[in-house]
Amino acid sequence: MKYVIGIDLGTSAVKAILVNMKGTVIAEAAEAYPLIHEKAGYSEQKPEDWTDGTVAAIARLVNEAGVAAADIDGISFSGQMHGLVLLGEDGEPLRHAILWNDTRTTEQCRRITEELGPQLLRIAKNQALEGFTLPKLLWVQQNEPELFARAAAFMLPKDYVRYRLTGHMATDYSDAAGTLLLDVMEKQWSTAIADAFGLPLSLFPPLLESSDCVGTLLPEMAGKTGLSPQTKVYAGGADNACGAIGAGILHPGTAMCSIGTSGVVLAYEENRCADYEGKVHFFNHGLTNAYYVMGVTLAAGYSLQWFKETFGHGLSFDELLNGIEDIPAGSGGLLFTPYLVGERTPHADAVIRGSFIGMDGSHTLQHFARAVLEGITFSLKESLDILRASGKEISAVISIGGGARNETWLQMQADIFGTEMVKLKSEQGPAMGAAMLAAYGAGWFPTLEVCADAFLMASERWKPDPNRNEMYEQLFDVYRQVYANTQTLNEGLLPFRR
Repeated sequence: MKYVIGIDLGTSAVKAILVNMKGTVIAEAAEAYPLIHEKAGYSEQKPEDWTDGTVAAIARLVNEAGVAAADIDGISFSGQMHGLVLLGEDGEPLRHAILWNDTRTTEQCRRITEELGPQLLRIAKNQALEGFTLPKLLWVQQNEPELFARAAAFMLPKDYVRYRLTGHMATDYSDAAGTLLLDVMEKQWSTAIADAFGLPLSLFPPLLESSDCVGTLLPEMAGKTGLSPQTKVYAGGADNACGAIGAGILHPGTAMCSIGTSGVVLAYEENRCADYEGKVHFFNHGLTNAYYVMGVTLAAGYSLQWFKETFGHGLSFDELLNGIEDIPAGSGGLLFTPYLVGERTPHADAVIRGSFIGMDGSHTLQHFARAVLEGITFSLKESLDILRASGKEISAVISIGGGARNETWLQMQADIFGTEMVKLKSEQGPAMGAAMLAAYGAGWFPTLEVCADAFLMASERWKPDPNRNEMYEQLFDVYRQVYANTQTLNEGLLPFRR
C-alpha cells in the first residue's frame, strides 16, 4: 500500500492528513500558530511559524501512523489565499506576511480601480478588494519603500512553505489567480498590470499546474519530518480550489458550501469567457484548464467563534449549539448580520460592521446562537443567488468545513438555500484536495475525476422543508435591507472605533 500526504495551511493552524490508495484517511495531525494584530484592520503572521508547524505536523503524522517513509509517494498543499510574503535576495522574509483578512489597503484598491478601469476585470476577472495580493504589494511599496526596494520575490503562503521544504520557488494558477496580477484566461502574469504599478516581473514566481511536481524534499527537511529525501512534492492549490477538488466539484452543475474562518459558496465554471461583472470571484481551478466562481462571507465560522468566546462563557461549540434545534426558524425575530470584519460578497465593503436586530427580553443564548447561524447562512445565500441568476442549475450543494458538523445547521442550509445539502463520508476539505493532487501527480489515477470517484462518497443528505423555506425567504428579504441601513449608521460610529 502506498500513501500521500495532503497539507492544508489555514489561517489559525496547519492540518496534515495521510491518505492511502483507497482514499481512506489513515492519520491526521494539526499544529496551531498565532495571528498578529498590531493595529485595527491589520492581520499578519510569521511565515516561519507556518514552516515550523507544517514540519511538526508531518513528523507527528508519520510517527503516529507507523508508515515506512519509502511508501509515501508524495506531498501536496492547500493554502490560505492572497497572503503576501516578501523575500530578500537571501530568500528570507523581509517582514511578517500580510494575510487575506487584512483590511489596511482600501486606498490602494481605489488606486488600482482608477488606474486600470475596465481593463482590470478583463484581465484579472476580479475587482480590487483589500484581501488580494496586489493591494498589499502596493501598500508596502508606498509605506515601506526601503524594505520594498530590497524585495527579490513575493510568494503566497503555501508556496513559501513548499519553498522551505524543497528549495524551489513557484506558485500554481489557482493561487496566482487570487493575486489580481494574473491574466486568468491566458494563464500568465499580466505585464499590463505589473507595468501600471512599476512592479518588475522578476518579483513574480514561476507558474505551474497544481499537479506538477516541484521537486523533492531537502535533506534537512526530510530528516526533520521523518520522510525520504526522494519524496516528491507537488505544487498544490489555493484552499478554495483544493476544497473544490476535495468535494468533487470537477464538472458543471456541482457546487459546494465551505464554512471555515470565512465562508465560501463555489461552483464549477465551464465557460472561460463568463462575465460576472466582478459580483463574485472568478478563479482558475486546480483542475487543469478549468475555472470556478465563488462568493465569500469574510466572517462565517469566525462569527460563531467570536460569539462563543464573547458570550459562551467557556462552552464548547457543541454545548453552545445544544438546544438550537428547539428554537423555531427565524430565532424568534432575532436577526444577525455577520459583517464583523467587513464583507466581500455581494458587498465589497471593508468598513461595514455586524449587528443583532430585534432583541427582546424573551431571547435566550440559544436564540442568539441560532440567529448567528442563520445570519451566516443568509450571507452565503446571497452568493448562491448570484450564481443562480447567471443561469446555473444547482440541484445539490456539498457542505464541507464547520457547516457540515452540525445536523441542525445542515438542515438550516437546506431550508435557506432551497436545495439539497450533501455531507461526504470522509470530509477533509482542502487537505483531501491536496492529497488528491498528490495522488494524481504520482500517477495513481489517469484523471482527477477518476480519483474523486474512488476517494469521495456521500454519506447523508438533507432536503429543504417547504414551509421553513418559505419563511426563510421572507426573512431573507428583511436581511437584505439591513446592509443599506447599517451603512449609514456605521459611518456615524467610525470615530468611536478603537
